[in-house]
Amino acid sequence: MRYNFDEIVDRSGNHAAKYDERKKKFGTDDVIPLWIADMDFRTAQPIIDALTARAQEGIWGYTARPESYFAAIRDWQKRRNGWEIDPSLMSFSLGVVQSISVMVKLFTPEGGNVLIQTPVYSQFYDMAEAWNRNVLENRFIEENGVWRVDWEDFEEKLQSADLFLLCNPHNPLGIVWTPEELRRMAELCMKHHVVLFSDEIHSDLIFHGKKHTPVATLSPEIAKYVVTGISGTKTFNLAGLQASTVVFPNRHTKKVFDHYWHCMDIHRNNAFSLTAMEAAFTQGEEWLEQLLPYLSANFDFVVDFCRTRIPKIRTYAPDATYLMWLDCRDLGLDNQALHDFMIQKAGLGLNDGVSFGRSLSGFMRLNAACPRSVLQKAMEQLEAAVNAL
Repeated sequence: MRYNFDEIVDRSGNHAAKYDERKKKFGTDDVIPLWIADMDFRTAQPIIDALTARAQEGIWGYTARPESYFAAIRDWQKRRNGWEIDPSLMSFSLGVVQSISVMVKLFTPEGGNVLIQTPVYSQFYDMAEAWNRNVLENRFIEENGVWRVDWEDFEEKLQSADLFLLCNPHNPLGIVWTPEELRRMAELCMKHHVVLFSDEIHSDLIFHGKKHTPVATLSPEIAKYVVTGISGTKTFNLAGLQASTVVFPNRHTKKVFDHYWHCMDIHRNNAFSLTAMEAAFTQGEEWLEQLLPYLSANFDFVVDFCRTRIPKIRTYAPDATYLMWLDCRDLGLDNQALHDFMIQKAGLGLNDGVSFGRSLSGFMRLNAACPRSVLQKAMEQLEAAVNAL
């Protein structure tokens, strides 16, 4: 079937955090919300149909997970990424962020060190600090809008790290790491005996002919060192159902991880997440293949708009995710002033760049996963606000 991503879906009645938490996040409801990473698109029709049928059954008790659940994930990864996963090394988790939290707790010592590469998704900071671990920042080097790894600093920080959290592909920079870059990171982790957790939640959202490489596919030796977090929640806009999968290098690591969740009696999907995920991975590909070019065209729209009408704001089309990194430094505003400007003058709810890298100044993150007409209105508001400065 053909999907209409230009359709405006009124989300005000479904308790969407993206809309209902605007006042809490921005101090006002009067902003176009382009912040939290979910999409303003209806998901694939087979998923909707499967959930509708499940809802009509009228009984949603404790839900057993069939073998077909992890088989669907295995087949998806093999088909899309060439990754053949042993289902016996997969575990259910509520989400990739929750998996990161447990990795920090279980696989680093009290007061230990967690290495991250900044700017990066703010939960990498939060989950490390929640367990009283120290965050080590390997800051990317930026040259003319291109971000790259500072390899000398990366290896230096690894020498005192207990865990490395890798964002693959990268949020918010939209980088699709090459196999060579990933291999270099992984081999350095092996050299310094640092556990590597690879957050691959955005791995299905890849553009411009790039290809996602799961770290665990690089070599049998590297596969023994990496734990991977994957999910269909970003891919199919299902974050509210809370389900992800963790892939382990061995049964011992999996057993340690599983025991933690079993101690809280968290080991089952809810009735709807199980249904949705299996439907997504077995029947959702047609929807995804139509979504990707729409998102890519949204990126091009924003890039062209900034280049021709708001040259003081620089951006680029990311190779992954649906999130765009805006360089607003030419506006001459500090972080607080930029935050206030976007809300009060432009009427936009964006993510502050400083939350992705605490030493950063002058950046914002924009979620481009919305109908083009919404994006156009947002950019026109931003243009008017910049012109009024």
